[in-house]
Amino acid sequence: MTQTSENVTWLTQEAYNQLKAELDHLSGPARTEIAVKIAAAREEGDLRENGGYHAAKEEQGKMELRVRQLTQLLEHAKVGEAPADDGVVEPGMVVTIAFDDDPDDTLTFLLASREYASADIETYSPQSPLGTGVNGKKMGEDAEYELPNGKRASVKILAAKPYSG
Repeated sequence: MTQTSENVTWLTQEAYNQLKAELDHLSGPARTEIAVKIAAAREEGDLRENGGYHAAKEEQGKMELRVRQLTQLLEHAKVGEAPADDGVVEPGMVVTIAFDDDPDDTLTFLLASREYASADIETYSPQSPLGTGVNGKKMGEDAEYELPNGKRASVKILAAKPYSG
């Protein structure tokens, strides 16, 4: 779970280990694999019309970008404990809210850095308008945040539990 403050990103040990493993893979075995793909594609001939070569080079560029992102993130990471199960919304919590204009319309999301996003649950950054609005609120409390159109929205905190992966 993460919280960004200035250039510091707070991570649980589990999140740190997961991101470090990804970095190790990308900067080791994955680099070797992509170099082999590029070399094989080069041997196919004319590079101007070689789709395999261009695809491999694009994949290499994306991978190198991710390596730089992870390196920077981990260089500024502070490892800490998962948040307490005290019902207070903070980064690392799975939060359920109800929208005041329609109490039956609820949303459950993980309040965390995008680096910790998964396909299993929607993730909102603590710096997002909604994240800023709910951060620090307790179950049962109302929170306000600004919509992209400049209007204000209000939500009620229904639940806040530590993310368990």
